[in-house]
Amino acid sequence: MNDLSYRDIAKMIDHSLLQQTLTDADLEQGCALSREYEVASVCIKPYAVKQAAAWLAGSGVAVGTTIGFPHGGHVTAIKVAEAEIAVADGATELDMVVNIGKVLGKDWKYVARDILSIIEIAHPKALVKVIFENCYLNTEHKEELCLICGEVGADFVKTSTGYGSTGATDDDLRLMRRCSPPHVQVKAAGGVRDFDRLLAVRALGVSRVGATATRAILDECKQRLGAT
Repeated sequence: MNDLSYRDIAKMIDHSLLQQTLTDADLEQGCALSREYEVASVCIKPYAVKQAAAWLAGSGVAVGTTIGFPHGGHVTAIKVAEAEIAVADGATELDMVVNIGKVLGKDWKYVARDILSIIEIAHPKALVKVIFENCYLNTEHKEELCLICGEVGADFVKTSTGYGSTGATDDDLRLMRRCSPPHVQVKAAGGVRDFDRLLAVRALGVSRVGATATRAILDECKQRLGAT
């Protein structure tokens, strides 16, 4: 770990503020924590994007939100509207859920159009991370999604919403890194709760993680790296 810095680790973390029960006060506290620890981004509930952009102004912490979350079954026009509002409100990162039923039915043209529609709204102002929800998919589905994301210009492929039956497994992360072109990064979501697990997924080629245990991860990081 001698070549790692605190910043290397902090800038891997998207601090998740998506739980249904979070109040406005909770969201503000989460943004304050994200500013304090200088993470990559917050991923906040859509209605709070505009406020988060104000809370985090000048911090270097990006504001992200979700599209079609958590089930992916919204019609594309609704996902597009969500993306348009999010970008207008100040989001610079969008985590969108694929239409899982369409993936399972192998309607790849629909899936590609659905993803591309969000990318066309987002780029160049915002990154797009495509959530697969791998717990429902087999290897063929995951491989094809990686190829599609590369073809349509997605910025990240992402394992899961964090609300499925499993999160980021090593096997899935290896597959996603192997099957995605180099310009598409990999985000792990679900189950990254401590510093050792973050280091493990980093070693598999992960660039970002979604986390709620941000404080615990980064406090341990500071202790072990001798950061202040």
